[in-house]
Amino acid sequence: MSKRDYYEVLGVDKSASSPEIKKAYRKLAIKFHPDKNEGDASAEAKFKEATEAYEVLSDDKKKQAYDQYGFAGVDGMGGPSFNANAFHGFEDIFGGGGFEDIFGSFFGGGGQRRGHGRQQQRGSDLRYDMKITFHDSVFGTKKEIKYRKDVSCDACGGSGAKPGSNKKTCSTCGGQGQVRRNSGFFSVAQTCPTCGGAGSVIEDPCNVCHGRGIEEKAQKVNVTIPAGISHGKRIRLNQKGDSAPQGGVPGDLYVYISVESHKTFERDGNDLYCAIPVTFTQAALGSDIFVKTLDDKKIKLKISPGTQSGKLLRIKGEGVFYLNTSRRGDMYVKLIVDVPTKLNSKEKKLLKDFAELHGEDDNPEPRSLHSL
Repeated sequence: MSKRDYYEVLGVDKSASSPEIKKAYRKLAIKFHPDKNEGDASAEAKFKEATEAYEVLSDDKKKQAYDQYGFAGVDGMGGPSFNANAFHGFEDIFGGGGFEDIFGSFFGGGGQRRGHGRQQQRGSDLRYDMKITFHDSVFGTKKEIKYRKDVSCDACGGSGAKPGSNKKTCSTCGGQGQVRRNSGFFSVAQTCPTCGGAGSVIEDPCNVCHGRGIEEKAQKVNVTIPAGISHGKRIRLNQKGDSAPQGGVPGDLYVYISVESHKTFERDGNDLYCAIPVTFTQAALGSDIFVKTLDDKKIKLKISPGTQSGKLLRIKGEGVFYLNTSRRGDMYVKLIVDVPTKLNSKEKKLLKDFAELHGEDDNPEPRSLHSL
């Protein structure tokens, strides 16, 4: 499905100013945020669409490239891409406070998240592109992948502080991780600008992670590829993404599937298609042939006398598995009558005799393509 124009997504004109673009995004972000519409896939899609549009239109360079070249202008600029970091735009809209900060102040939550002021950060989601064979996409498989991710720093135990040193309670927020800002008739909680929501500050940072509390390391994980997966689908591995600082929830790892083409078979939904050549005599007189399936089984097919080239024969239950079930689609075999191109004198004479006996028409009437 083609993307919608970014200006159309946010509901603004091309001449809209930065504050107008920010205001339009803020309205959509509040309306469609996943925390407010839990389980609503449509709302999540609209939120992602709005966030993607805002990422481009709020950046002067990306906006200029988009205005001049459209989507092609921003494809090579490192974005837009929706991941956990895409929420930074949303946080920026509210001055550093998250979605729960805003709605908590509206409904008496005091801006605190589930009864505590200190924000728990979430690690970034990661993407891994995997290419699999056509056979594996139909029957499923397991693969080990290697990738790099942020994990808790071994040297400091994830604290970010040099071993043997202590953290100091943040003087700005008093250890709460948030500061409050009055805005009209309601109060908005914001992430503390001094400690970044941790509630404490590091006076002597770790020499390995330099105060981040996390370091990048190589990882291995086994991925189960379900039978019937199709090209472009993704597999979510829960909490296999980057670890979060200060013991927050890790992000997820998304494995995007790319399926290689097959030399014989093509897929349409859950059905498989292939073509089988048959001789002129097999098509004319009828015959039994054996057809090999994708998993190398041999299936007997009956060709009726007078079969025309292009006829489809169905082999039930030899197609692609429906995801997470034992049910399968069908396999369709297209018969192609193979007309010989090299004939000896005896073969030519036999065919001429056949033509005379058959009474072939030298002036056939044209017919529509659909009647053939």
